[in-house]
Amino acid sequence: MDVPVPIARRDALAGGFTDRELHGIAWQRVRRGSYVTAASGQAMSAERQHLMLVHAVAEASSAEAVVSHVSAAIVHELSCWALSLARVHLIRARRSGGRVTRQVALHSMRIDPDEIVQVGPLRVTSVARTVIDLARSVPFEQAVVVGDHALHSGKTTRDELLAELARAAGRPGNPAARRVVAFLDGRSESVGESRSRVALRAAHFPDPTLQARITTATGKIVARVDFLFPEFGVIGEFDGLVKYRGALVGDRPPEDVVIAEKAREDALRALGWLVVRWTWRDLNSPHNWLARLTRAAEIGRRTDRSGGWHVRTDPPYPAQQL
Repeated sequence: MDVPVPIARRDALAGGFTDRELHGIAWQRVRRGSYVTAASGQAMSAERQHLMLVHAVAEASSAEAVVSHVSAAIVHELSCWALSLARVHLIRARRSGGRVTRQVALHSMRIDPDEIVQVGPLRVTSVARTVIDLARSVPFEQAVVVGDHALHSGKTTRDELLAELARAAGRPGNPAARRVVAFLDGRSESVGESRSRVALRAAHFPDPTLQARITTATGKIVARVDFLFPEFGVIGEFDGLVKYRGALVGDRPPEDVVIAEKAREDALRALGWLVVRWTWRDLNSPHNWLARLTRAAEIGRRTDRSGGWHVRTDPPYPAQQL
């Protein structure tokens, strides 16, 4: 993630700037003694603003400090949903001395050399250590979002997460971290899909099959779907609405994308599958879409289907014929 690296006051003064200039409209203060030009600091996302603060805090911290927790997740460009970015998190390998200020949360805890990676000028906890630290300390749903993305992007593996869990044995929050790791699935392709899985689990739905390919009786692939409940004859689709944005559909007009999506859904229904969609708004109040899913499951149990389905993994699952 490309962000302007703040300049320390002492370096700015050495470069010929004055305190009067640094406090003027041409500069923006990131934190005490750290500045960026006002133009470079404008219109930044919350993640970019946090990363800029990470650089400023790290530059002013001791050499032993390691960027950690949500700050490390931002450095590694992992999805961070509903996590506070108000403070930069650091670890120092000490038994005590942790503290929290307005902009910094300093953790005193064990960290081994192989749990530290270098990202540009920053010393950062590895992706696996970052996921486990968050799984031990943030709510289940937020931790799943981070962990699913870490697996999906290939930035860590389940074996690496299990090894980090073993190292964290006996630390506060380790049972919660075990539950998170057991639930993670790298086939989740977005924040919305990860949150959907959490809502389904909380509502005691059976775990869906992710990214299944639906086929005709002759084996022709009709569609790849977000969530499949084969025992119910129901397909679940999280619709983040991004598919209708011009940057993602290229030269295709949005109406063509809508028509193609309708044709795809009609083909699925023609095979006997019921399709239930939900959106971001539904995730914030899941009762209604979960009720629709329940009704669809009741109907789908009594509906005949043709064709089959399969999922690709390594090695691939065999095709399932209906």
